Amino acid sequence: MSEKLSTQPYKGTRDFYPADMRLRNWFFGVIRRVLETSAYEEYNGPMLESLEIYAAKSGEEIANEQTYNFTDRADRRLAIRPEMTPTVARMVAAKMGELNFPLRWFSFPNMYRCEKPQRGRLREFWQVNVDIFGCDGFEADLECVASAIRLLRAFGADESMFAVHISNRRFFNDAVSAIANTDAEDCRKISKVVDKRNKIPHEVYAKELGALGMTEEQIARLDSLYSATVEEATAVCPESVGSAELLQLFEMLKRIGLADYCVFDFGIIRGLDYYTGTVFEVYDKAPENNRAMFGGGRYDNLVGLFVNNGKISGVGYGLGDVTLENFLTTHHLIPATFGADRKVLITRFADVPYEHYMLLQNRLHENGITASVYLGMKKFGKQIDYAVKEGYTHVITLGGSELEKGVVRLKELSTREELELTVDEAIARLK
Repeated sequence: MSEKLSTQPYKGTRDFYPADMRLRNWFFGVIRRVLETSAYEEYNGPMLESLEIYAAKSGEEIANEQTYNFTDRADRRLAIRPEMTPTVARMVAAKMGELNFPLRWFSFPNMYRCEKPQRGRLREFWQVNVDIFGCDGFEADLECVASAIRLLRAFGADESMFAVHISNRRFFNDAVSAIANTDAEDCRKISKVVDKRNKIPHEVYAKELGALGMTEEQIARLDSLYSATVEEATAVCPESVGSAELLQLFEMLKRIGLADYCVFDFGIIRGLDYYTGTVFEVYDKAPENNRAMFGGGRYDNLVGLFVNNGKISGVGYGLGDVTLENFLTTHHLIPATFGADRKVLITRFADVPYEHYMLLQNRLHENGITASVYLGMKKFGKQIDYAVKEGYTHVITLGGSELEKGVVRLKELSTREELELTVDEAIARLK
């Protein structure tokens, strides 16, 4: 006998059974309502993209090490999308003359990264992407940070559960230049070391910065910025455009009542090469899940990769479904039940023609009530057991005697209350 195929999904991917889909659809539904209320519009793009758009701006690590890429039959290098920002920038560039700026767009793409699976990080994941195009001022940065806060608050989270760590790439480059007297290319190399500061021993961090020409005194001055307030840090290079952007952003967060959610963090760099201004990451404060959950920032030059004179500013962030679920679980923010408030099982009896059940089901559907007829024919008790296990809230009984009297029996499973009603009365009660 040949060996049976494995029932396990590819490592780093997941099977979504109906209970898993109910959970995911619930939190995606919450997010969609929040974003649509803020006038964001949904879009999507292809799963496959040219590898070069990731190599050009996402950085070498993603393009060369984290993409699932291949050469197709026409000898084109393609990648399964590891992130969405280059795709949306390409889409904006393709219809620049037709779009009405500023744009407020969002999507729920699934993506793939060829990396080691770990808590909060899988090879296949879904991610809500939120982007604003065509606003050069601080307003778009402020709206993105506020939007991220609104999303988590919509689930019942508050400032005791998460914090938004904010910095600025322009400020970072200017601060490093002021401290280490470096050019733009050395700033980029230093940013790669800073981005992994909390992931490697400090002596390794210091050694790598030393290899880039920084002295111990310069490294100490750089390290002092990690514990500085935004006012203290920006004093290092007060003439920097990035310093002014940071101070303006934090002042506005204070004025609109969101300052308690936000902190300045010099170490927020965001490893992707395309970020140019404000950058931020949202951290879970729970000790058992204390980590960066998601983040984003400003990328003013990305659309210009695709068209000449394509300087359209962009600001955005991405929130993955895995980290969101971990956050909601950690803080007990997932309700005991979600989905339809009313879910009705119509039980079956052999002495009632099947069309009566289908007609009753149609009446319920026409009135917006989630309902189904039990498929097959089992004892009444088995049908009730099925309803309980599948999360039905009500059972409708239509046997021969009920059919003759022109009534049904409506039972609420949580209270065990049962009433004899006409179909119209049952529908009115369920609604």
